[in-house]
Amino acid sequence: MKKLLNLLLLLVLAVVGSWFVQEHRVYSQNTPEIEQTVDFKQHFDDLGVNGSIIIYDRDRDSFYEHNPSRNSTAFLPASTYKIPNSLIALETEVIKDDVAVLTWDGIERGLPDSPIKEWNQDLNISLAFKYSAVWFYQVLARRIGHQRMQDFVNKIQYGNQNIGAKEDIDKFWLSGELRITPQEQIDFLRRFYQNDLPFDQRTMDLVKDIMIAEQTPDYVLRAKTGWAASTTPSIGWYVGYLEQNDNVYFFATNLDMDSENALPARLEVTRLCLQDLGLL
Repeated sequence: MKKLLNLLLLLVLAVVGSWFVQEHRVYSQNTPEIEQTVDFKQHFDDLGVNGSIIIYDRDRDSFYEHNPSRNSTAFLPASTYKIPNSLIALETEVIKDDVAVLTWDGIERGLPDSPIKEWNQDLNISLAFKYSAVWFYQVLARRIGHQRMQDFVNKIQYGNQNIGAKEDIDKFWLSGELRITPQEQIDFLRRFYQNDLPFDQRTMDLVKDIMIAEQTPDYVLRAKTGWAASTTPSIGWYVGYLEQNDNVYFFATNLDMDSENALPARLEVTRLCLQDLGLL
């Protein structure tokens, strides 16, 4: 009888053990690591562009990537630096708020053969951010000054933290020595979203407001484009974060800007990749 009971006990333990292993395996299939198998490559191929994307899902604590080696490569930030530049300018009060206006100096600016009319007017920081007006942010940088700018770049640990010499104060993000990787863009955006940066809450709230690129009843998209035209090939960016379904998805897209398709592709490939995750 004792042997029979022992046999039954072993049988029960075997069944329970088998169930535990099966349940553990099913749970493992739903972990963030397994979810990282989304393949974004086809979107880059279809659009005829070379580049990378990295998306971070806050709730799953998961990264989704195309071209991981490029995501760890440092590039000029170009106009994506308008995010920290806006924070520093508002914090130092070289511009008071999002409605204060800088007067246009009358010099037409834009592409080599095509002035950008949105730039060539009086602007506040909201419009300057939206239109990516270079002159506006150059004025802000000169008002901030080299030492204060360097101090803040160090405090926020932005990229390689190298803004160059004093004479580079109004161009270091466009043609200077400052470099940042797509991975570092994600890290900066996460700290910005979490208010984990050395700025007043008012400053961060103002910049979050001017970053809104799209807002619907279902989601809010905050983002900034960038184009580093001084490099070969020139480099395009689209960085930001999407708030949807009570979650946040941070992204950094980086492309070689060596074709006419590349300018709109920064946004297009980002949206397609977010859609692959069931978003937008």
